[in-house]
Amino acid sequence: MGLPSMGRARSRGGEVATIELFFDLVYVFAFSQLAAFFVGHLTGRGALEMLVLFGGVWWVWNYTAWATNFVDPARIPVRILLIVIMLASLIMAAAIPEAFGDRGHQFALALAVLQVIRPLFIAVTMRGTQVGRNYAHLLAWSTVAASIWVIGAFCEPDTRLIVWAVALAVDVAAPMVRTWLPVLGGIEMSEWKLTPAHLVERNRLIFLIALGETVLSIGREFVHMESSLSSYLALGVAFIVPVTFWWLYFAHHSDRTERRLEESADPTALARGGFAYAHAILVAGVIVTAVGAEKMLAHPHDDATTVYALLIAGGPALFFMGLALFVGSIGGLDRYESTVAIVVLATLAAIGAAAVSLGLDLFLLSALVSVTLIAGVGSASWHHRNDAADA
Repeated sequence: MGLPSMGRARSRGGEVATIELFFDLVYVFAFSQLAAFFVGHLTGRGALEMLVLFGGVWWVWNYTAWATNFVDPARIPVRILLIVIMLASLIMAAAIPEAFGDRGHQFALALAVLQVIRPLFIAVTMRGTQVGRNYAHLLAWSTVAASIWVIGAFCEPDTRLIVWAVALAVDVAAPMVRTWLPVLGGIEMSEWKLTPAHLVERNRLIFLIALGETVLSIGREFVHMESSLSSYLALGVAFIVPVTFWWLYFAHHSDRTERRLEESADPTALARGGFAYAHAILVAGVIVTAVGAEKMLAHPHDDATTVYALLIAGGPALFFMGLALFVGSIGGLDRYESTVAIVVLATLAAIGAAAVSLGLDLFLLSALVSVTLIAGVGSASWHHRNDAADA
């Protein structure tokens, strides 16, 4: 017999347990480590390494957030599981700066352990239930991915990047192919009985943590700036960007996501696209923006290079793309909003290209990006006010 008592009680609804909030604190550190890694590796290869490292970190957090949608964090064994995953996550995050150097084994082994013990715990404690069967399938996929992560850790750096990219691809593909296994087949998304309110709240929180990294990056750099009008102007321009991110995410779409999921015939499929995948792009955009803000504040009057343009304009573009995919995945992106998203993305691309070709300084580039985002917020606010008036 399984242990159905480990299952999440329906009476908990969307409540996020304090142990989950405690768990998320590790990702404050992880995001800071990722940003620091990217600052020191602003090359094409560095971007690929950053992508792989971020992907590994994201899927650890994402799978854990989904796990607590099915098992009850109020249960002592589940709490212990989360604490163990938290410790392994801390070890993994600490290795990020040298993950493609001498601490690759630390990063990969920690990631592999926590990616296996989570589905193993649920498959065993919930055996005999649909949740247990779901996680038995996921365990098989996670074991394959974990093995590849570990193999990559013992390869040379160039080979390691390729092997780890394959491992990440396995993790990413698992939900897409319904954790299909030979003979057994796949698990339909409708068999993952979701509590939408809980997953909505978990993703709100990780987004806020990513925004927090942007604010920390801005604050850390501003501490070293002279007290002058130009410094305060640069601070204001940098700070506007995370404010617009918050506004676009929370003021217009986040509150309606739960309702759309509750009304959907297949909320799990929508959540997979909107949270597991779109939020990865969205959060990555916030972290890239943090790096761009730090560079702008450190060198506000330097000419924009292609790298800096990709950070300062590309980070917000990545966020905007992720937000559009998130809203679209949940079924809430209408024609007007689609048009606004396309216009904003095109404008950010044009600003970045113009800044490089015209030799604009980083402050002016950032100011133009901020104006574009403010226009996006204003357009969205006008549209939603009209929608509310028509309702």
